[in-house]
Amino acid sequence: MAAAGKLERLWIDAQEWGLTRLDRIAARRGHASTLPPHLATGLLGERAALFELRRRSYIIVAHRWTSARLRGDVDLIAWHGDRLCFIEVKTRTARDLTPAESAVDEDKRRMLRSLARAYLRAFPERERPTIPIRFDVISVYAVGGAMEFDLFPDAFGLR
Repeated sequence: MAAAGKLERLWIDAQEWGLTRLDRIAARRGHASTLPPHLATGLLGERAALFELRRRSYIIVAHRWTSARLRGDVDLIAWHGDRLCFIEVKTRTARDLTPAESAVDEDKRRMLRSLARAYLRAFPERERPTIPIRFDVISVYAVGGAMEFDLFPDAFGLR
């Protein structure tokens, strides 16, 4: 699938810029986040990943999706072409020896698979087998004020 067109990319950039400005205004007015720094970094990475994936023609349908019956959440769920993608975002403030995507261990994969099955239960039963799915991982590195992305489509399978 082709990347977003020039006008669409400008629109996505404008939306991202606007949200960043609103965050700065809120911080100046004393409405800064009370989250611990590692959680705030994670949320910033998720937002940056959302806009980056939109630039890459993903259609985001859910953000931080949870199930009442299962632990955890799926950072992003999106359509990319005809595939429904369950996306895990890993954010780091430095490029260390261990890449961010290595944090998606077998326990995390098992949890994401369970959540994906729960999400798919919202579709009519006869349609579920026809929906192609994949699991993507995107590593976000907030280095020197800039965001860098490493995308791993189809990082692991359903089984």
